[in-house]
Amino acid sequence: MTDPETLDVTIVDGYVDEPAHFGVPPYISTYPRYAAGALVDAGVPRKQITYHTIDELREDNAVWRDVEAADLMVYVGGMTVPGKYVGGTPAEPDEVRELAWTADGTSIMGGPVRFGVGEANEGASETARDDLDFDFLAMADVEAAVFDLVESGLEGFNDRYRDIEEETRWARAGAFVVEQHPNHPDYLICEMETSRGCPYRCSFCTEPMYGNPDFRPPESVVDEVDALSDRGVKHFRLGRQADILAYGGDGEAPNPDALQRLYGGIREVAPDLETLHLDNMNPITVVKWPEKAREGIRIIAEHNTPGDTAAFGLESADPNVMSDNNLNVTADQCFEAVKIVNEVAGWRPGGDGDPRSGSDTRAASPRARDTAPNFGDDAARRLPKLLPGINLVHGLKGETRETFEHNKRFLQRVYDEGLMLRRVNIRQVMAFEGTDMADTGAEIAKDHKQLFKQYKQEVRETIDNPMLQRVAPPGTILPDVHLEYHQDGKTFGRQLGTYPLLVGIPGERELGSVVDIAVTDHGYRSVTGVPYPLDLNSASMNELTAIPGIGRSTAGDVVVNRPYESVGDIDVASIERFATTKSQEGAD
Repeated sequence: MTDPETLDVTIVDGYVDEPAHFGVPPYISTYPRYAAGALVDAGVPRKQITYHTIDELREDNAVWRDVEAADLMVYVGGMTVPGKYVGGTPAEPDEVRELAWTADGTSIMGGPVRFGVGEANEGASETARDDLDFDFLAMADVEAAVFDLVESGLEGFNDRYRDIEEETRWARAGAFVVEQHPNHPDYLICEMETSRGCPYRCSFCTEPMYGNPDFRPPESVVDEVDALSDRGVKHFRLGRQADILAYGGDGEAPNPDALQRLYGGIREVAPDLETLHLDNMNPITVVKWPEKAREGIRIIAEHNTPGDTAAFGLESADPNVMSDNNLNVTADQCFEAVKIVNEVAGWRPGGDGDPRSGSDTRAASPRARDTAPNFGDDAARRLPKLLPGINLVHGLKGETRETFEHNKRFLQRVYDEGLMLRRVNIRQVMAFEGTDMADTGAEIAKDHKQLFKQYKQEVRETIDNPMLQRVAPPGTILPDVHLEYHQDGKTFGRQLGTYPLLVGIPGERELGSVVDIAVTDHGYRSVTGVPYPLDLNSASMNELTAIPGIGRSTAGDVVVNRPYESVGDIDVASIERFATTKSQEGAD
């Protein structure tokens, strides 16, 4: 019998992306945190639990010694939703196999990898279940499997799901592991679970495999936020749920009182938090219970931080695809839900004065709330509090060329009606065992691959770009942009939050630093910006020419005629939205 107190354990995070759970840096999912808590609860000392990301293993061969020498190696990962990632690269199946081959001790894997793996993490693909040469594959909760495995002396376990009491204990006990994440503490956002499961049964989705919704009490979530906050975490996303509006209710109807206890409790235990965002909101909930939904959305917008996104799973605006795949919302219903979220939460904090006023959150003039959605020259210079995002999935049963036209018409209708979407997520389906799409596979997606590429580009050009100009017009302030990488003479970075905008800044600035940005121009899903406020007495030519209305000739004149006492000394419309004049000492 192996004594838990003697065990050395290494947790490897290969990252996860599920319909209702995200864990690619700068996110950390619940899986490694709960697994660490389960280990502690089973008697393993904290000091003997090591956590690494798959990117750490790629970058430093010495880290592999922790995998090799561990008495127990726990791998968590898996992709059931394909995506493109900036902050980290999810583990590929061959890398996961290498972990199993390297580990001399007992090895166990879990997370969404249990649903299956393909040849690569990409859309239009089919998957199959595979243990990838590990000793154990947890086919239910990996944290419960880890707890039972340690209690058995590493002999084995029965697959099971943990209960609320265990989750509450393990969430608090495992909070310490965030301190071992390479991004801790400044550039790390914790994915928070409020529930699992879904009452609906869309053909392609793995979330129903968790059963009907099972909600954590507000006290359990708040307690976890409290523990993580004590470990230096300031960024949180309530992303681990199929529908935030249904939280604490019967699984379908909104429960505003539960949302108030949840959000109010989080604000109480983490008053200095810097990000509080969410992910999934079911549009059918909004239209079936509009008054309760409006109250729930109002509560969220009062407590969250700006730039929040409620992902709407429309999946397809084609009525034939909807019926063939058991989708739960029509295009007309989804449009109505988009309108309601815009009206209730599409207001911008700040208003007159400092554009960063209310940056923790909530300050806004009554007029801003009353005139939501706000955009245009008179709107405050911050991102709206909460906007819908639209998820579209292609390759589903019944898809034809007309499906693509249905989707484009829906998106154009939203734009033409003066509403806002934070982002449109277009992907091709992954087919998993246990879902209805397993029978269809990826054949439709493969057949429509070229059509999909053309359509996606058209949406980027006709919807994404003009919509982004509406959501984040020139002069919009994005506080606390974390600089991540250099490319083509620019520095790119993002805020922390749900679907943050990628920001390109002229010049190569210090990576890892944090700057405030004023938006100057727009791509399809990214923006260009300059540090805010930009000092006219020291700004580079590239920074000056990024400002709307300043070409190279004017920028050259600005540089030659330095120093300036005020921005009014330069005859460029609205330049005060981007620039200032600091001390003339040392100016060009």
